[in-house]
Amino acid sequence: MGTLVLLRHGQSQWNLENRFTGWTDVALTDAGREEAHRAAAALAECGLEFQWAFTSLLSRAQETLAVVLEDLGQDPPIERDSALNERHYGELQGLDKAETAEKYGAEQVHQWRRSYDVPPPGGECLADTARRTLPYFREYVLPRAAEGGNVLVAAHGNSLRSIAMYLQGMTREEILAFEMGTGVPFVYQIASDGAVSDQSVLL
Repeated sequence: MGTLVLLRHGQSQWNLENRFTGWTDVALTDAGREEAHRAAAALAECGLEFQWAFTSLLSRAQETLAVVLEDLGQDPPIERDSALNERHYGELQGLDKAETAEKYGAEQVHQWRRSYDVPPPGGECLADTARRTLPYFREYVLPRAAEGGNVLVAAHGNSLRSIAMYLQGMTREEILAFEMGTGVPFVYQIASDGAVSDQSVLL
């Protein structure tokens, strides 16, 4: 039995400014770093020692991971891959969400943001993100937890939602209502066959 922790990065500058971020490399805010410290404190109470860590190629996820591991006093090997990057928002990246709704209409923007299989112009929908993220997760991440290791994945809202959808067997409708807050650890107990035997949310 191993433990898998999914951790969305702390608040970024564009989270604060209500902008579509996607693959744009945006730093954490002071509040985002504090969220990472709180996540580390919650994980410390669980007494987990991580054998592996995974993150994306984007600095907000990497910084969150660095804060957590430093607070925990742990130094596991870290693998970084674009498969764990946030959903690419295409032409919407960098745009203010409220202004974008005024330009394209609130209903259209809501569909781009929350539908499972309708991508924004030049970008990815959640289904596209899953097609990128899940093969990497199944090959490199899940087996290490199934072997009995403790694994920490610091990534992004949509790449992690696609993983959670897979682990929890959620439908398309269920995943649209599923939220992963910034800096909140989602903890899964993974059996030897890769199935989830238990799950919890810290904080």
